[in-house]
Amino acid sequence: MPLESVIADAFGVATICLVATLVLLGLFCIVYSFHFRSKILGQGLFQLNYFTGPWIIRIVYILFAVWWGTGEIIRLNLLRHNGRMLYALNSQLQDNVCKCYIISNLGFAEPCLFLTLIFLLRASVHNTGMLSPKWNWKTASSVLLLCFPMLILQLLVILMGPKYRRELNPKLASYFVEAASTSKARDDVALCTYPLLSTILLGIFATAVTAYLFWLGRQILHLVINKVLQRRVYTLILCISSSLSLRVLLLGLSVLSNPERLLFDAMSFLAFLSLVSCAGVGIYMLVYLPIADSLSLWSPQRYTEPSMRAGTEYAETISLIANGSILDESTMISPSRVSSASGKHGSISFHTTDKDEVFVELSLFNTNQQSTSLVGWPMIPRC
Repeated sequence: MPLESVIADAFGVATICLVATLVLLGLFCIVYSFHFRSKILGQGLFQLNYFTGPWIIRIVYILFAVWWGTGEIIRLNLLRHNGRMLYALNSQLQDNVCKCYIISNLGFAEPCLFLTLIFLLRASVHNTGMLSPKWNWKTASSVLLLCFPMLILQLLVILMGPKYRRELNPKLASYFVEAASTSKARDDVALCTYPLLSTILLGIFATAVTAYLFWLGRQILHLVINKVLQRRVYTLILCISSSLSLRVLLLGLSVLSNPERLLFDAMSFLAFLSLVSCAGVGIYMLVYLPIADSLSLWSPQRYTEPSMRAGTEYAETISLIANGSILDESTMISPSRVSSASGKHGSISFHTTDKDEVFVELSLFNTNQQSTSLVGWPMIPRC
């Protein structure tokens, strides 16, 4: 077997392994989300339902990532070798599989993935709507609605583009509109390619997303004064903007190489790697970390009687980027006083009362409000 074929197959195996890792991470975070929600409902801490606000959208984001990863496996040339899953299909069916891949991933999964991520970040600034139970469904509907034009355009390119080229403009290069190319080694094998017009449409979408993301990130960073949260915001913005731009660039350059050449496989794999990394970072930072931070906030082990008698002061930082609110650094616990910072936007303070109960005060970011009220409720009874 030629060395190029071995390396191309290695890219395919690496793609399958990375998608499997992404799926496992997503499933773990889905289970973790349900665990967090059951913790809140099971212990009657209904006031903390705020922290589970976007739980449905988080799961939807994971499902879009899994959908996209599945499509990336289907387009692999590895599956078209002798004895593999797609080998039994004739060339026309394989060509249809490639068309479905372009429509599904470039026209639906990828735009929905980034739009969902942006809505999760956007909720950090406009948190009032996220407090409503209808926020998840409105957001899901908005994502699908905004993705619809991209889906229609990709459908036109894939379904009407080849017909336009054959009948009206034969001089148009095939790589502008063709989603598959016939293998030179076997006439009954169709290899998936990336139509240049589809990539151009994705590039226009990427430009709009990147521009809005930088504007949104600037709004968020004006609210965040905690260095940990600033690092998370910077990481998300740079990861999303760079990965989407790099993917569009690599997919555009892929038309310069034949799909049977190693260069095409290398560029396709790097384009895949840029987006799978972004999806993994998004799941970790927008699904896992907010839940982990919220669980650590009210963990009973933090409020034992010895620590309360000793008057130990705690500093807790809560990241609510994916929960729909970015919170400032929390103030200290003291049985003798209430922190003066509890009146600040985004602050969290804990204090004890004469009834030996721990209370929490939340002042949440809301750029549309003139003032923000403080809400206190019994959190965890003292032992």
